[in-house]
Amino acid sequence: MKKIAIVGCGGAGKSTLARQLSEILHLPVIHLDKEFWQPGWKMRTKEEEQKIVEKIATQNEWIIDGNYQDTMPIRFEAADTIIFLDFPTLLCLRRVVKRFFKYRGTTRPDMTEGCPEKLDWEFVSWIIGYRHSYRPIVFKRIEQYGAHCQILIFRKPAQVALFLTDLEKSSSI
Repeated sequence: MKKIAIVGCGGAGKSTLARQLSEILHLPVIHLDKEFWQPGWKMRTKEEEQKIVEKIATQNEWIIDGNYQDTMPIRFEAADTIIFLDFPTLLCLRRVVKRFFKYRGTTRPDMTEGCPEKLDWEFVSWIIGYRHSYRPIVFKRIEQYGAHCQILIFRKPAQVALFLTDLEKSSSI
């Protein structure tokens, strides 16, 4: 595993998993939220996003976390591993609320400085609609662009924990 793309609903734990994998595998982490958002919650253009991901994808090693379905084809074609955190909606909502209180008034480490943590209806409704609207798109993109690589779909945090434990054991041998 040298090029890992991590996707999943907001609050699923993509950034946390990316950091954990980085510690075990010694790979650089790229948080797309940090790359795509500019201070003041201003989003880059789709063209800028494409160029950023195209440049990152050519690197020899990386862990990229984030959704951004328009750039999934680039990441998935370049990846050797795709990890989909396919967790229940209520779990993701609970984690987002917990994250909000943890980072309220500050910028979390995987976000651009100048984008303090917020919790608004737009984000909550996106999470609520994720399984119905976005999840099928993720599966379609995996099918279209990920046939050449290892696909890991985790539906429970315990599965992720076991995966990390096994990976840590095998990488220390």
